[in-house]
Amino acid sequence: MSAKVIRKELDLAGKKLVLETGELAGHANGSVLAQYGDTVVLATAVSKEAPPDMGFFPLSVDYEERLYAGGKISTSRFIKREGRPSEEAILTGRMIDRSIRPLFPKDYQAEVQVIVTVLSVDGENDPDVISLIAASAALSISDIPWNGPLSGIRVGKQNSDYFVNPTEEEKKFSDLDLVVASTKDEIVMIEATSNQIDEKTMAGAFEHAVEAGKQVIKLVEDFVKEAGREKQKYEPEKTDPVHEKMVKDFIEGKIIKDLETPGKAQDEAWFGESLDKLKEEFIKEDEATEGRIDAKVLGNILDDAVTDFMRKHVLTKKIRIDGRKPEEIRPISIKVPVLPRTHGSAIFQRGETQVLSIATLGSPSLEQLIEGMGGEAKRRYMHHYNFPPFSTGEVKRLGSPGRREIGHGALAEKAIVPILPSQDEFPYTVRVVSEVLSSAGSTSQASVCGSTLALMDAGVPIKDPVSGISIGLITDKTDKSKYVLLTDIAYQEDSQGDMDFKVSGTKNGITAIQMDIKLNGVPTNVLAEALERAKAARLSILEMMTNALPASREKVSPYAPTVILVKIDPSKIGEVIGSGGRVINKIIDTTGAAVDIEDDGTVTISAKEPEAAQKAAQWVEGIVKEPLPGEVYEGPVKRIVPFGAFVEILPGKEGLVHISKMAPYHVEKVEDIVKLDQIVKVKVSEVDDMGRLNLSMRFDGGDENDRSPSGDRQSRPQRRPQGRFDRRQSRDRGPRKRY
Repeated sequence: MSAKVIRKELDLAGKKLVLETGELAGHANGSVLAQYGDTVVLATAVSKEAPPDMGFFPLSVDYEERLYAGGKISTSRFIKREGRPSEEAILTGRMIDRSIRPLFPKDYQAEVQVIVTVLSVDGENDPDVISLIAASAALSISDIPWNGPLSGIRVGKQNSDYFVNPTEEEKKFSDLDLVVASTKDEIVMIEATSNQIDEKTMAGAFEHAVEAGKQVIKLVEDFVKEAGREKQKYEPEKTDPVHEKMVKDFIEGKIIKDLETPGKAQDEAWFGESLDKLKEEFIKEDEATEGRIDAKVLGNILDDAVTDFMRKHVLTKKIRIDGRKPEEIRPISIKVPVLPRTHGSAIFQRGETQVLSIATLGSPSLEQLIEGMGGEAKRRYMHHYNFPPFSTGEVKRLGSPGRREIGHGALAEKAIVPILPSQDEFPYTVRVVSEVLSSAGSTSQASVCGSTLALMDAGVPIKDPVSGISIGLITDKTDKSKYVLLTDIAYQEDSQGDMDFKVSGTKNGITAIQMDIKLNGVPTNVLAEALERAKAARLSILEMMTNALPASREKVSPYAPTVILVKIDPSKIGEVIGSGGRVINKIIDTTGAAVDIEDDGTVTISAKEPEAAQKAAQWVEGIVKEPLPGEVYEGPVKRIVPFGAFVEILPGKEGLVHISKMAPYHVEKVEDIVKLDQIVKVKVSEVDDMGRLNLSMRFDGGDENDRSPSGDRQSRPQRRPQGRFDRRQSRDRGPRKRY
């Protein structure tokens, strides 16, 4: 007998949001098929008893992309099935994780896995927000204890208007891409990138998202009334009161006092070292299992003790455990440049958090090609973040980047992208790597600052410098209206605090936001206040950054490649490529430059040596140029025939100098005047109906149409590159632009 199918739907921003359960994935604790437009996802939630001594809440969230969802087959010749998750899939999974995690009961220790599988994408509606709603609905109808539901809303902005769930096409015209997960009245998670939006406008977008999300929450609540299961009964792990008091006394007497020691509040290894002391004191191998305190319980008691101490310290004294005032930023030091042979480098240090950022410039052909459900995309700016174990004084196995590294790298990348020059202005592919050398909280925002400085040192003409800061929150457990915002949170304030609100931006406005919390939600008025606090800190940091490096270098590094852009008529692309690639391959082999041609006629030439790029650019320009009567050239004699000589005036373009036009007197024999490979000066006397060039070596007549290469009518003006990048335009497409 088939299960009853339950379906609920809602009109959201002009499209139907549909939630359905009862037909698919019946063995899961909760499963929901969600559809918005023609984008469809399946979310499942499953729980099982966690292994003993887990020591943390074992929640995993996986976002599974399927190429069939977009009607695609992998372009790889050898691997056709999906492999490891893409960066986009990891980031979406992290976004869902950060949204749902705070709403699990703290004492619930079962293992929970949420999987969202994308089944269909329509190219208009991004599946990430639909996946968040589906995950919320699956947990809500399941028997897994969870304090939801949540809504997921994307907000865009054009001019002064906010709009909900913009399509992919509408995103192109939006100054804001904001995703908010919220309960009925409070915000749980924020992910945003924007084009330097001011704080008041951003706060308004938060409120707009919460208001729009209320109808989604009502939909899920109605869904739960019909499809919801009774929640699991679970018993929180209990500790013998006598043992618990002994542990607390030990913590208060011999551990907590360390937090008031300078540096301990920023030490990421401190908690682990303190837990080791507790294990050494209270876990005895020869003790009976019954009544024995295990490592997980010790960790929970220590976490509670540190949290309570820090909360009381900040709320009562209005002074942080490291001695700073709530709005005070840790000491900042900046060094730029750092490395001699890289294209740009900088060290940004805030407190004990230290990040080395390195910028590398490459040819446009090195941009990253990304294959996804919606097709292929190109990425010309990349930021990669590395978090080695020595940054926290630990010993761990090195491996491929984890979800944390990918997430922090993507956040810093989003913060920088809005201030990068366009490809026409600066046609390089740019990669920045941030190496975390010492971690004590807020490394992602230190990466934003370090990356900005490295780009400026590399000569990238960014629109404005970007800095980043994290704002924390400490609230009273019994009264959430009593709170203190903390500027530039150190590690313990991040780990045991209530919020990590990361804000990046320029002097003009915000470029990126990411928020994680440990509460069930934060009111919008608190976040509006946090935005203003972040602005003051951001401007202060920007002042220090511009004191260290006032503006981008005027020239790129001498170790960076030279890049030249030439615009040609698209109809002449075939001439530059040649039959079977003969012409373009000859240019590459002869000059050593890389030559790439786009369908719009943009020819990108890059080379390590400027001379090679210049030679290749001249070659391409010569191929597409149409010589005009009266123009004067110099070129080698390529062939000699009884009636004249063929001279190459441009790469691949030859013209005939008839024997009668070699001298002002009668010439008996061509060889009396010219030899093979001799460089001669000629003028174009005629271009016949078949496009053939007739040349003359006679200048005695003072032809009024003579035009030298530097004359007003010459089609190839002198090149005056600024730095090592020059943008050129062939005559048949208009005047060249130089940068």
